[in-house]
Amino acid sequence: MDGSGNDAGPAFGELLRRHRHSAGLTQSELAEAAGISVRALSNLERGRARTAQRRSTEVLADALGLAGGERAAFLAAARGGRRRPPEPVPAGAVLGAPPPAVADLVGRARELDLLSEAADDAARTPGGVVVSVVGQPGVGKTALVQSAAHRLGKRFPHGFLSLDLRGMDDQPVTPRAALESLLRALGVPAAQIPASDGEQSALYRSLLAGRRLLVVLDNAADEAQVRPLLPVTTGCLTLVTCRRALAGLESARWLRLSPLVPGDATALVESIIGAERVAAEPEPAAELVELCGHLPLAVRIAGNRLASRPDWSLAYLVEQLRDEQTRLAALAAGDLGVRPAFEISHRRLSPAARLVFRRAAVVSGPDFGAELAAVATGLAAVEVRAHLDELVDANLLVPAVTPGRYTYHDLIRLYATERFEAEEDARQAGEVRARVQDHLITTAVEAGGLFLPVARAERAGRFASRDEAGAWLDAEAGNWLAAQRNAARAGDQRAVLDLAQALHWFSDERIQQLPWDEVAELGLAAARALGDRPREAAMLNSLGWVRYYCLGDNETGREVLEQALALSGELGDRPQQTWALAYLGSVLMRLGRSAEGLDHIRRAVAMSDELGFWLGQATIRNALGQILCAVGRAGEGLAVHRAVLADAELTREQADPDSYRMVRSFTLQLIGRALEALEEWPQAGEAFANARALFAAAALPLQEADAALHEAIAWRRAGRDADALAPLRFALSVFTGVLNRWERAQALAELAELLAHRGGTTETTEAAEHRREALALCEALGTARARELAARLT
Repeated sequence: MDGSGNDAGPAFGELLRRHRHSAGLTQSELAEAAGISVRALSNLERGRARTAQRRSTEVLADALGLAGGERAAFLAAARGGRRRPPEPVPAGAVLGAPPPAVADLVGRARELDLLSEAADDAARTPGGVVVSVVGQPGVGKTALVQSAAHRLGKRFPHGFLSLDLRGMDDQPVTPRAALESLLRALGVPAAQIPASDGEQSALYRSLLAGRRLLVVLDNAADEAQVRPLLPVTTGCLTLVTCRRALAGLESARWLRLSPLVPGDATALVESIIGAERVAAEPEPAAELVELCGHLPLAVRIAGNRLASRPDWSLAYLVEQLRDEQTRLAALAAGDLGVRPAFEISHRRLSPAARLVFRRAAVVSGPDFGAELAAVATGLAAVEVRAHLDELVDANLLVPAVTPGRYTYHDLIRLYATERFEAEEDARQAGEVRARVQDHLITTAVEAGGLFLPVARAERAGRFASRDEAGAWLDAEAGNWLAAQRNAARAGDQRAVLDLAQALHWFSDERIQQLPWDEVAELGLAAARALGDRPREAAMLNSLGWVRYYCLGDNETGREVLEQALALSGELGDRPQQTWALAYLGSVLMRLGRSAEGLDHIRRAVAMSDELGFWLGQATIRNALGQILCAVGRAGEGLAVHRAVLADAELTREQADPDSYRMVRSFTLQLIGRALEALEEWPQAGEAFANARALFAAAALPLQEADAALHEAIAWRRAGRDADALAPLRFALSVFTGVLNRWERAQALAELAELLAHRGGTTETTEAAEHRREALALCEALGTARARELAARLT
């Protein structure tokens, strides 16, 4: 509203919305009671229709139950809205020299190069070139276009034409008013400007014919506003800035701006407050731009606050920004503010899109899909998708890397959370949070249940297969993890524990992809809080397994498993005793105490018949085979593994198919290890190759890479160097994480030796590079086996 009295339309819409909320009515309910369409009601509330007709207004007042002064004010607001306001006139278009460059523009070299290419193309493209520069509020669209106009100005000898379309105002500039302003800038007297939009557009384009102009249409509202203003003239480049995608513009190019990378965001702070202050506090500087989400507007505001307060340290401002409750308020300086930039875009959303915007912020994970947004809003998923598209078009949501999923910029999430807390009453807010939390935990528990290694009858649940359940758990991992943390903070210990236990067998297939130590620790704390000692023993076993098997922390794993063995023994819980003994046998082997481990594993094997499912028995027997190999009895270990494989075939019909494939792949891997110990290299290579194929089919890349590494070693020892090359390169492509440094060092060493043996200048150079990296990894690891490998390489 501009204070001129010409804002009756938006005022009436806001008054209508307030009365509807006070009456506790949805748009659908009020529309039905008043006998008008939901679309018409929505347009009234959003100010897109200035008001209803007199009869419709009276019916609305009746449906809202308005009487006395309230009714009179409501009808008066409607009468005011029916008076046509004068059309807003934009600030005059300017034809002249390009603007000066933005002095402290950083991090946009690639984008400026793309706009320079567009300028080159405009000279030879029929109809010229239109580039729509889009992005979220505060990302620096106008600053980029201004700098581009300054940089490109000399390529357009007939001048620079610019106009602010005020697209985010309650009343954007109309095409007619914009054309009048552009025509005046081109020298057309007011009396000669045609009356109709079409004639104005035709005159505008005729005046540009044969000219090379750079046209900037800043702050556009939508395609309908922009389309009549496009020159469609060879030689002209039109740059349009907009918060919406403007996907309907024909033949346009799109340049989507993202927040700055950390280094460029820091450089922007330096340009404002000086490099010396930033260099004096490098860690606070890095945290400052991160808290600003690397958004140029936010970073600029933070820099301006520091520049105007030379006695402030960066650390002091960082301390203010750490509080999510006050961060948006702190990101304001003079007439610049982050929150107002977001408010402008939010105000132009449809009511349903606003609902999705604020309620989806309840999802605590990094991204979400339409399914979860539907749970949060209570709307149908198909309806939610349309509103998510509106939010993406408005650049208030960003499409995630995975198609069909969405994410907020950090600061926009804070704004959405503010709107949620302001617009939802306490009861509604609690219901939304509980609904999302319950959906995530109960669905994760159900999905995890499909990974239990027992034969399953046909299920009528939401997941048709284990693969489908695994895909959901992978996609929603950040969200169900956040739900478990939230449940722990809220004291919902039963939900925390149910989730941790349900996902134990799923974790066996995603060993390093997720923080299983946190999941198990939360589950253990919940079991203790509930005083549930049997489940405490189970969670101790889970945590001990995670510690040694997933994280390679053998000593801590041993300590936790000793607690599990003691508690399960005290309780007389033989299944948990069995698992504690089996895990301890494996971890003792890893600690170089294989003789002790053998005693533990033999006890576990003797008790394993009581587990009641064959995969548990097979897993423990395979551990026995491993430890036999470790104590120098590889022949006996091989016999154990082969017996497990034979029993798996005998019990295949009784077993869950996925579990059968898992035990077969791991057992073949262990058979290969035993044959490796016996130096039966060709047979070992075949076993590893078969295991690798099964791991590939099950989409278990780490296990596939481990099998590939040992397959290559076996082929090399068997004199089949050509067969070793591809498995080694695959293993290197997978072993890239910190927890895989030893495996990567082995693969590098093997590949270096293989390439050096093959000879050739290129291969010798590559071999030297691999050897250097392997030596560096061995030095970083510092273990006995790493030192042994380093000695072999030197």
